[in-house]
Amino acid sequence: MATHVKRAFKYRFYPTDAQAAELLRTFGCVRKVYNMGLAARTEAWARQERVNYNQTSAMLTAWKKTEELAYLNEVSCVPLQQALRHLQTAFANFFAKRARYPRFKAKKKSRASAEYTSSAFRFRNGFLTLAKMADPLNIVWSRPLPEGAVPSTVTVSQDSAGRWFVSLLCEDPSVMPLAAVPAAVGIDVGLNHLLTLSTGEKVANPRHERRDRERLARAQRELSRKAKGDGANRRKARRKVAKIHARIADRRRDVMHKLTTRLVRENQTLMIEDLTVRAMVKNRSLARAISDAAWSQFRSMLEYKARWYGRNVIAVDRFFPSSKLCSHCGTLQSEMPLNVRTWTCESCGTSHDRDVNAANNLLAAGLAVSVCGAGVRPQRRTPGGQSAVKQKTPRREP
Repeated sequence: MATHVKRAFKYRFYPTDAQAAELLRTFGCVRKVYNMGLAARTEAWARQERVNYNQTSAMLTAWKKTEELAYLNEVSCVPLQQALRHLQTAFANFFAKRARYPRFKAKKKSRASAEYTSSAFRFRNGFLTLAKMADPLNIVWSRPLPEGAVPSTVTVSQDSAGRWFVSLLCEDPSVMPLAAVPAAVGIDVGLNHLLTLSTGEKVANPRHERRDRERLARAQRELSRKAKGDGANRRKARRKVAKIHARIADRRRDVMHKLTTRLVRENQTLMIEDLTVRAMVKNRSLARAISDAAWSQFRSMLEYKARWYGRNVIAVDRFFPSSKLCSHCGTLQSEMPLNVRTWTCESCGTSHDRDVNAANNLLAAGLAVSVCGAGVRPQRRTPGGQSAVKQKTPRREP
């Protein structure tokens, strides 16, 4: 494992009118170059030809010389080149069957951002100045950068709520593997409780979206009554809805960071269930609650923090009957409806809390993988994921 890891430190900043205009112009040019590069590569793909990054870079030089696209010279060339590099990455993922075919960026739907490499910004004494700008950005330094850190790339973005953010990518020497601990924990995610641990601890589900549901519904009704188009009233109503969504997402992310950091620091091995959240949200009755619980975000944070600190995350196969299996004697129950929260094993008479029992079974299955190496297979490309496949449960003796 590498001694140092690269981390992105994200801060909010407040641009001047001139800086905001320059950044909005850059966002538009980045989107235009990306879409033109994608169109050129798509046309070449139809002719059964391959176009790489170097060829699209040469196209960009030619585009800038035309009268129609001369405005591309008004912004820094670095974010435009980075857009073509991102397009190259998107095609590489497509050819490796890790992603779908790249899609065109829409002005109202795609993320407004621009990436600057070290040649296009100056960072000195805590002041960040981007290319084509005379003054540094007014950044709110909510936390310090690592001592002596030098950003390698800077990404500027604006979210749908109108907030401006700058993300600085740099090495963080403070992130190092933690001392090994003997603790291991099984983690069962749910809706009544966000997490249930094999230790018996239950973490309450904050239900962030439900807390603001009334405000969100009122704002969405106001938006629906505004005339469609680019009118000022509709923009203000859309911004109001976006601010409520941003508030919900910020609270959810904060809770997830605190939970995952605590779990990774306290345990050497963490067992989770390999859930197909994308398929589960197709259930119209539970989709809203599942999305609010953010199970995918929890797993993603848990895995990358485990890699940082030298911990292990084991994903138990989604078909493993963790809820129906008695963690005491191994008897498999025939049925276990969702409304059954406590049950008693018919064989050994042990009373179980449904979620605690599932967490204990996930712990046992994960330990079998870590000790014996049995039934290990990769479930997804994200590192940190060993997975226990479906295991045969012992049959009841007649």
